[in-house]
Amino acid sequence: MDAIKTKYMENTAVRKGHPRALYVLFFTEMWERFGYYLMAGIFVLYLIDPRGHGGKGFDIATATDIWGSYIALVYLTPFIGGLIADRILGYRKAIILGGSLMACGYFCLALPGDTSMYIALLCVIVGNGFFKPNISTLLGNIYNAEDLKPKKDVAYNIFYMGINIGAFVCNFVAAYLRNYYGWGYAFAAAGVGMIIGLCIFMSMMKHVKAADVIKPAQKEDMPLWKIFLYVFAPAIVAGAIGWNFKGWTGNSVFSTQSNDAFFFACVPIIIFYIGLYRTCTHEDKKGMGALLSFMAVSTVFWVIYNQNSTALTVWADQYTNRHIPAAAVKWTKPFGLNQLDSSDVHTVTKIDNHFVAVLDSKGNTQEVQGIDPYLLNLPKDQWPKPGEKENLVSPEIYQSANPLYIVMLTPLLIGLFGFLKRKGKEVTTPMKVAMGMIIAGLSSLTMYFAVKSTNIYIDKPSMVWLLSTYGIFSVGELLISPIGLSMVSKLAPARFTALMMGAFFLNNSIGGKISGMMAGYWDKFDDKGNYFLILFAMSLVAATMLLLLVRWLSAVIREKTGSN
Repeated sequence: MDAIKTKYMENTAVRKGHPRALYVLFFTEMWERFGYYLMAGIFVLYLIDPRGHGGKGFDIATATDIWGSYIALVYLTPFIGGLIADRILGYRKAIILGGSLMACGYFCLALPGDTSMYIALLCVIVGNGFFKPNISTLLGNIYNAEDLKPKKDVAYNIFYMGINIGAFVCNFVAAYLRNYYGWGYAFAAAGVGMIIGLCIFMSMMKHVKAADVIKPAQKEDMPLWKIFLYVFAPAIVAGAIGWNFKGWTGNSVFSTQSNDAFFFACVPIIIFYIGLYRTCTHEDKKGMGALLSFMAVSTVFWVIYNQNSTALTVWADQYTNRHIPAAAVKWTKPFGLNQLDSSDVHTVTKIDNHFVAVLDSKGNTQEVQGIDPYLLNLPKDQWPKPGEKENLVSPEIYQSANPLYIVMLTPLLIGLFGFLKRKGKEVTTPMKVAMGMIIAGLSSLTMYFAVKSTNIYIDKPSMVWLLSTYGIFSVGELLISPIGLSMVSKLAPARFTALMMGAFFLNNSIGGKISGMMAGYWDKFDDKGNYFLILFAMSLVAATMLLLLVRWLSAVIREKTGSN
């Protein structure tokens, strides 16, 4: 073990700046996130698109329920993947296995049929569990070298920029392929992106090899078989109870069977982490307690974050004025921004004036001959003339606004906080997170004003509102998400760092499921402003709790790391 550590230190001390390993992981994650966010950007649109157009023809409630379950599970499996990588596989093997499964899932999603769709989602869910926590853990291990520890926050911000470069580009590729060739080609492109990421990682693994150290269980740790027996088995049983709860009682606790199954299954896992805290050594307890407190409160951030793929996607698709002026068409078309629309009658999902899908007696969404739903809340004098096509911005393009803001704002925020540190006014990590929560809430408040800017059932608000919301939220995201990853690496006991990365993503999982559950009620909000006010109120409560914890969290971080 000492020899490995010596080699590891030598490997990370050869460069004055950042080690080459950072850039290997940067490009690997960039291409993986290209595939992930490509799929995420269009999946809800694919689910609500009429079957005659190649989509699934689901109503919004069904689509967001499927999406909420997917996003919950895709961030729940890192708990398992991190644990197996920590003790058995190692991080490199776990990353390769996870990436391969995700690529298979994206290619399978390109195939027709509901069965292939669910198999595809399963592959991506399991694959993400092996990939996501372990690439972040590798990065943390690299920056545990003494000469690199002060650069850890900056490294995670650079790494986060890679994520967002992939997330920015992917939506243009998705729009171009699905508008001109069909949904299947867009999903296949996600698989190609994942394969490119794997090729980069496997061809340059030597640069991260020294950081891939399996950490065997200590005497105070629960053996792997016990974790499966005491955590996963109860979670499966609890999930099964949740799934059948409505059938037994006639009532659902959390609105749908999938919601009940998920939240019931989370209970044993949450109990496991509480038990992990109670049984760890006195030296580790402060760091674990600080991490778990931070994660519990920041769940609200992930609820707002995941509105991007649910409520904000629906808003972009059905409520935002996406018209492209004729003079701009020649500039937007080559980049795949254009979605063609007409007032001609064609197959559409039957909806009323409030965009609620009408179901038949069997609960299936009805498809009828009609005009494009986009036109229903647009004044008729703004409709394209019969036989003519109108150019609209493809709704998934708006999801590139968030990663673009991230890439632009990251160096500015790093510079600002560096300046404050040099002036002796350093902002502590917990205070940054509390500020981020407030700013994320302001993005939801912006959407409230977007709703109030016009009567959204007879006219469409400007796209400026949506772009502004993404801009405000991106500042909050930069103050929470990459810093959260860094906090896990700093405060988690070394022998189960990846396991605590799994807890970080479990936090995202719960937030994602709550987001999907909220979006399932979207059509029931006649006043959509109230939907966003709820999110704003949640953020204020969470920010207040974080502010109360700032002094304690800051003290723990200083004690564990020697810095703020």
